[in-house]
Amino acid sequence: MTPRPLDPQNLALAPKALLHDHLDGGLRPATVLELARDCGYTELPADDAESLATWFREAADSGSLERYLETFAHTVAVMQTASSLERVARECVEDLAADGVVYAEVRFAPEQHLESGLTLDEVVESVLAGFAKGEVDAAGQGRPIVMRCLVTAMRHAARSREIAELAVRFAGRGVVGFDIAGAEAGNPPTRHLDAFEYMRANNARFTIHAGEAFGLPSIHEALAHCGCDRLGHGVRVIDDITLPPGLTPAAHSFAGAVLGDIAATVRDKRIPLELCPSSNVQTGAVPSLAEHPFNILARLRFRVTVNTDNRLMSDTSMSNEFKVLVDHFGYGWADLERFTVNAMKSSFLHFDERIRIIDEVIKPGYAVLLG
Repeated sequence: MTPRPLDPQNLALAPKALLHDHLDGGLRPATVLELARDCGYTELPADDAESLATWFREAADSGSLERYLETFAHTVAVMQTASSLERVARECVEDLAADGVVYAEVRFAPEQHLESGLTLDEVVESVLAGFAKGEVDAAGQGRPIVMRCLVTAMRHAARSREIAELAVRFAGRGVVGFDIAGAEAGNPPTRHLDAFEYMRANNARFTIHAGEAFGLPSIHEALAHCGCDRLGHGVRVIDDITLPPGLTPAAHSFAGAVLGDIAATVRDKRIPLELCPSSNVQTGAVPSLAEHPFNILARLRFRVTVNTDNRLMSDTSMSNEFKVLVDHFGYGWADLERFTVNAMKSSFLHFDERIRIIDEVIKPGYAVLLG
């Protein structure tokens, strides 16, 4: 048998594992409009789904992380009730499952959803209820998916210890980890050491947005001082790698590359990189998809994973991110399988659960595509 073509239909069938996806960055445009009408929010920049989708994509294309983050004011505004949070979470599961995602860790910041009187616990309970309903619906449609949640603290705020405690409180109930997010510049991860120490003291896992808008110092702090398990983005680790002259990012070998101390540590310790190609271009972390260092890091055997970040703002999906990488770097099914296994191995599930999904879902799925 011959491998199936790497076309959109087959890419949608490929089993996928997603580690970096924001709940408030993945709403359906039509849902944003309906929820805005329900809650009386009148600040949306468009009044039909197609125009609104276009606005989000174009507004996020500024090349600035700060401008990119401004788009979330609209989605967060319509996610302030238990019913809206549950609906958004359920639709998130449906959309991911329809795209072939078999495991996902979706993150959001509970502290941003308190304006209508919900408590932090009620916010998390609502999202988990939506995930659970979405899982049942997806399984009934023959597209089983395992959904887990990461709770995020905003790095410019002062609630990270409280959010870390929330993560631990919901451990075993659908929450598998903790994260900090928001503008990196001026908000180093070391401001939140108390939260990270609390997570470690409770044998809990965490990732940190680092090495996106800010460079190597944020990666160094996240690893050396905070002790994170994964790097949210981490794309700027490329700044610590010197390549031989004349090579393009699409080369098949980067023999002779010299790794600095930070890059070597990331690779030696197998620190997973939650890379988000389309988003990294939108926020200015890399100049273009053709120049994205994903291929360099993959060929140098860093533990790279493929992620969406914000499906609404980037107008993307996991299948689209796969296609982008295939088109620019010539990857085949075996490469996509490796990136997917990388992600599954790097998830915050227990080891036996990870192995089950790899052996029973991911590898059999790629065996069909590989022929």
